[in-house]
Amino acid sequence: MLSEQQPVSIRENETAVVEHAFQEGYIKPNLPQLRTGKKVAVVGSGPAGLAAADQLNKQGHTVVVFEKDEFPGGLLRFGIPDFKLNKEIIDRRLNILKEEGITFKCGIEIGEQITHKQLLADFDVVCLAVGAGHPRDLMVEGRDLQGIHFALEILQQQNRMVAGINVPQQISAKGKHVLVIGGGDTGSDCVGTSVRQKAAKVTQIEILPQPPVGSNPETPWPMYPNVLKTSSSHQEGCERRWNLSTKRFIGKNGKITGVEVAEVEWTKSPDGKMSMKETGKTEIIQAELVLLSMGFVHPVHEGLLDELGVKYDVRGNVLTVAPNQSSVEKVFVAGDVTLGASLVVKAIESGRNAAEAINRFLR
Repeated sequence: MLSEQQPVSIRENETAVVEHAFQEGYIKPNLPQLRTGKKVAVVGSGPAGLAAADQLNKQGHTVVVFEKDEFPGGLLRFGIPDFKLNKEIIDRRLNILKEEGITFKCGIEIGEQITHKQLLADFDVVCLAVGAGHPRDLMVEGRDLQGIHFALEILQQQNRMVAGINVPQQISAKGKHVLVIGGGDTGSDCVGTSVRQKAAKVTQIEILPQPPVGSNPETPWPMYPNVLKTSSSHQEGCERRWNLSTKRFIGKNGKITGVEVAEVEWTKSPDGKMSMKETGKTEIIQAELVLLSMGFVHPVHEGLLDELGVKYDVRGNVLTVAPNQSSVEKVFVAGDVTLGASLVVKAIESGRNAAEAINRFLR
């Protein structure tokens, strides 16, 4: 077995191929030959919603995508920073989808401008692709201080600013000590965004131990590799620390000034379970801006999902009683709303699976 641990160039190869195909005009709209007369509403225009809409349209169904934000794309547009994903890439594909017959209606939140009853009455099937929008919070002392925000708040604002959209009450890292709580890609995006906003210093903390560099014998292939990931954002300027638990937020005049953290250590039991305990060592990290990047718990229940009457699983995601079908007969689901927060490729796969299930249902 090879043990070089060197990355292969599959991603770069595929990117080069598709970019060349666009440049040469090989990728062009391919309209369906026949229409079935069936109408499908896709709620949410992230990767899951777009994948479902694309496949359903190819089957000849009339597809309308509803998006609450100003433009389609979901977290691809308002979530992933422009320095990681140029929005022209999204628009290029969206233009093809529009020419192929998919209708996009933006700035519409189901339950407000359109009721859920009207949606069910106007369409043969509804596909929910609204993501897992309920962020994991950190309810410790001082949580109500000004200057503590969820990661997506600053990321979505920055996306809008780059797009030329007016952003009232802007969250800014300029000149501030920024503390990012939580790792992962979203935490890395917060680091990169704070650096670009000219933060005085950026620190990122994680409650878990630092993963090994390069390879990890405890997570061999094909397991997901638990190894240290260093992004370009980290390389641009960030202090990274591990084994730190947040105890309380400290402030003055109602504004955050620091965060008390406690050092923790992890031990593994004979059955493989990890347990954590504090070492007794604490410190205060200066911070005038704190960004919570600890993932998402489940989709937002209040509003559309509760009004539709869908059932939830033990994790709070929408329960499926058949492949991609919710407990409400005409309502199907795709992506994070049923899977929980996951990867873009997983969302695309789920969207395609949902389209297949919907097509069978309609036919």
